[in-house]
Amino acid sequence: MGNTSFTVRDGENFRRGKSYSCYKKLGAHIRREGGKTGVRFCLWAPHAQSVSVITSVTGWDEGAGQMRLTEAGMWEIFIPGVRAGDVYRYVVVGADGIKRYKSDPFAFRSELRPASGSVVCPLNGYIWHDTDIRAAFARESALEKPMAIYEVHLGSWKKDYSLNPDGFLNYRRLADELAEYLNFMGYTHVELIGICEYPFDGSWGYQVTGYFCPTARHGSPNDFRYFVDTMHTHGIGVILDWVPAHFPKDSFALECFDGTALYESSDPLLAEYPEWGTKAFDHSKGEVRSFLISSAFYWVREFHIDALRVDAVAAMLYTSFGRAQWRPNKFGGSENLESTEFLRQLNSAVTGRTGAYLIAEDSSILPGVTASVEDGGLGFEFKWNMGWMNDTLKYIEEDPIYRHWLHGKLTHTADYAFTENYVLVLSHDEVVHLKHPMLTKAPGDVGQQLATLKSLYTFQFTHPGKKLLFMGQEFAEDREWDENREINWALASDFGHRDVMQCVRNLIGIYKLYPSLHCDSKNPATFEWVNSTDSDRNIISFIRRNPWNYDGAVLVVCSFSPLQHNGYRCGVPGAGLYKRVFSTYDSLPGAGGPGERGDIPPLTAHSGECDGRQYSISYDLRPFESIIVELPKTEET
Repeated sequence: MGNTSFTVRDGENFRRGKSYSCYKKLGAHIRREGGKTGVRFCLWAPHAQSVSVITSVTGWDEGAGQMRLTEAGMWEIFIPGVRAGDVYRYVVVGADGIKRYKSDPFAFRSELRPASGSVVCPLNGYIWHDTDIRAAFARESALEKPMAIYEVHLGSWKKDYSLNPDGFLNYRRLADELAEYLNFMGYTHVELIGICEYPFDGSWGYQVTGYFCPTARHGSPNDFRYFVDTMHTHGIGVILDWVPAHFPKDSFALECFDGTALYESSDPLLAEYPEWGTKAFDHSKGEVRSFLISSAFYWVREFHIDALRVDAVAAMLYTSFGRAQWRPNKFGGSENLESTEFLRQLNSAVTGRTGAYLIAEDSSILPGVTASVEDGGLGFEFKWNMGWMNDTLKYIEEDPIYRHWLHGKLTHTADYAFTENYVLVLSHDEVVHLKHPMLTKAPGDVGQQLATLKSLYTFQFTHPGKKLLFMGQEFAEDREWDENREINWALASDFGHRDVMQCVRNLIGIYKLYPSLHCDSKNPATFEWVNSTDSDRNIISFIRRNPWNYDGAVLVVCSFSPLQHNGYRCGVPGAGLYKRVFSTYDSLPGAGGPGERGDIPPLTAHSGECDGRQYSISYDLRPFESIIVELPKTEET
């Protein structure tokens, strides 16, 4: 319980943007002073005229909780008798003379919305069980191991309305059920939406008011620790969505915190993101950088989070993002120099001191997002491949009759696949706001849509890059995602939808089995087109190679055509027997899959020029069928 006050030196580091664990002193900390146990409160509000803590222990009396401004530039007070679980607020009389009731920016727990009080909560008290698995994670390179990510919004993954009016499940129950499902499917990671506390359900957690609070919707901070612990003990990495670009205008939170633009910019051209109706963090301030980087450290150190997915990177990179009027930088351009430097500092600090890594949700064309800071990059480990997502979905949404006109959308994705360390994403953003679920993006009847979806997923899991799929899409959810309702689990029992789920499960297994499919970051030697020009038949084919040896190379053929192509010939590297290890038809009755009639006879390569190669194999390619064929182990492959 021993926690010293915020010192002058602490204050200097905080103002310089170099205080990466300031949450250990700012906020509310249980300690013992003068023989009494209570809570020391510490707050950054440099321009406030006065600050008080109000809590039930003092009868919500402002005078009893009057804080003093210390030499370190912080407001502090020790209040005996305050205990874990007690609710508190700050009463801040700002520089403008207005009294505001504020939640603690460094609170470790909050009340369940719509209440917004902060709750005293100790950092300790949970016994972890993930030491061995975290050590194993630390020995592995994220770039060289499989990464099949299941993107989840816990509030709508499953619901139980017998528990509460919103149907929210506790983190502990979610942990047990989700870990079992992830292991069944074979996913390696889970990415969590909406964990940092937020007031408005419709923001999905991207308008954060609690940068140190796991949302109270699903229980306590220790309940969330149990969730992460359970994921780890099942071998699953945990990625947390994190939003250092902007924050909402809720009066109890960060906006105009001490009567001035404290966390946000005072420049009216930089202070807001009009499209989102939110305030933009001012990354030029050292104190704001300390606040945000400490938040990143907090999730990694106190909750064992493996990686942070950084939202809205493009918004931070350009002062012109989403703004009709914007402020040029000192060179006259639209690059946001201060935010760019913040991202470099953030990546250097987190990766250098914690062993975790960051993933950029970035739609910009800025090069070097995943290049090291030392080489002039931003230092992210991975970047979401928004180009692959947009190009591929435009192709899928077109009627097969006209897809040949968009064939370049499908093949162009390989041109930039190795420019960054990419994650191929089919995320929540693509199945909301009238964009349709993945299933109904494709034209045709339900059978054709299901078949198209399986070929799309085959393309995703064999294309260079790590993989991410939003919940529900693995069993072909037939309605747009709504954060207020559970995903349609009933579909998972329907034959056609269950077949898509089994297809995804098989693809994850293939992806994890072959290093040629997951050891490909920035390595163009792992990919080679066989035929990228068969636009009239809506078919593509390519080879994936192991970057270290000749073992485990595979040929991938993807058909997005409703037609049968008997005797479809595909060029191969050389003579030999080629083993078909996957087909999108494998789990269908009568389709001749491995589970139905034993091993599939190998395909024999015959001489004869095809696709510019001296040998070829022949296969009866069925409508919308995609296959994966293991190449024989020879130096030619």
